[in-house]
Amino acid sequence: MINIGLKRFPKALECLHNVVTAPMSTINAIAIEAYKKYILVALIHLGQIPSLPKYTASTVLRSLKSYAQHLTEVSSGFMFFLWHPYVGLASSYATGKFSELEAFIQTNVEKFQTDNNLGLVKQVLSSLYKRNIQRLTQTYLTLSLQDIANAVHLNTSKEAEMQVLQMVIFLVLYLCSLL
Repeated sequence: MINIGLKRFPKALECLHNVVTAPMSTINAIAIEAYKKYILVALIHLGQIPSLPKYTASTVLRSLKSYAQHLTEVSSGFMFFLWHPYVGLASSYATGKFSELEAFIQTNVEKFQTDNNLGLVKQVLSSLYKRNIQRLTQTYLTLSLQDIANAVHLNTSKEAEMQVLQMVIFLVLYLCSLL
């Protein structure tokens, strides 16, 4: 949680991965909450959800798959977890369409707020701009700021400039942290 708050997403992803893949005979509430955050942090940092490794407990894989498909009752108490908002968020993110992702978030805002993940969900939304800009730079060698703004659905070239500048600053800070 501290790594997420400090925006150390690679380390946060590693810690959440360790929680989700830890050996367990049955899935517990901690692993479920960690997996929700794992999805969000992976979207922010990687732009996709990596598949869990083969050494993940089979009970965890089965439980997460069933949680992702429908409403499930957890045996310890009457807690219900509805996974589809997190899986749906990842699906909407994968389309690369900001308006579709924003609409999906608005539809499920209460669920994300109840889970205390709305702040991370908003970061997922803003990371889509960065991801779309990165996709553009893989396709085109040079683009004007206005072309970037049009392609990623920003209102002005100034907004595109700020997004690119934030990406550069983040990269510099990340590289400095490696030293």
